[in-house]
Amino acid sequence: MPLAIALSTIVLAAVVARHHADRYLPDPPVRQIETGPRIWYPAGQYPVLALPDGEHRTVKSVLNVRETMHFGDYVWNDQHVPQGDTWVRVDLARQLLSVFRDGHEIGSAVILYGTDGKPTPTGVFPIMEKQVEHRSSLYDAEMPFMLRLTGDGVAIHASNVRRGSATHGCIGVPPSFAALLFAAVKRGDTVAIMPPAGIRG
Repeated sequence: MPLAIALSTIVLAAVVARHHADRYLPDPPVRQIETGPRIWYPAGQYPVLALPDGEHRTVKSVLNVRETMHFGDYVWNDQHVPQGDTWVRVDLARQLLSVFRDGHEIGSAVILYGTDGKPTPTGVFPIMEKQVEHRSSLYDAEMPFMLRLTGDGVAIHASNVRRGSATHGCIGVPPSFAALLFAAVKRGDTVAIMPPAGIRG
């Protein structure tokens, strides 16, 4: 894997370790992290990300994240990124969701996901439904900026992303990030949820 593509995700390697080392410290506030200049790849040398179904997606540029991201943190920068197909990659191993448009990474956030008893499914899913305001009929819980992925209610939605928390199988993202993601995607867009085994790319 080229060194540059790791910049967007390597900062999250400390997240799991800090989950244990800092579990008794107060949770940091939700914050948007500033990014440095975008990292562009030359044509013909685009890295490739493998999806769970075997499909491959090229990456033309990634965000230059210069800080360690913690629970509740996110980045978003779509300046100078052309319009195009948008898709979402969820890396359960690193607790990271990344958004790509026309092959360019435009956002990423530290996430919550399901517990062993209610695991988050892996695979490739189309966004089936979008609702700004939604309440789970199963758990009687608010799910703002809901992006439904499965018929049994698994979705991406705004959540209080903090250490020690989990979901009933959904993917929780910080509220401010959830609003940006909701506006960036449409029904039918792809969400690839990678198994915890690791990253291929």
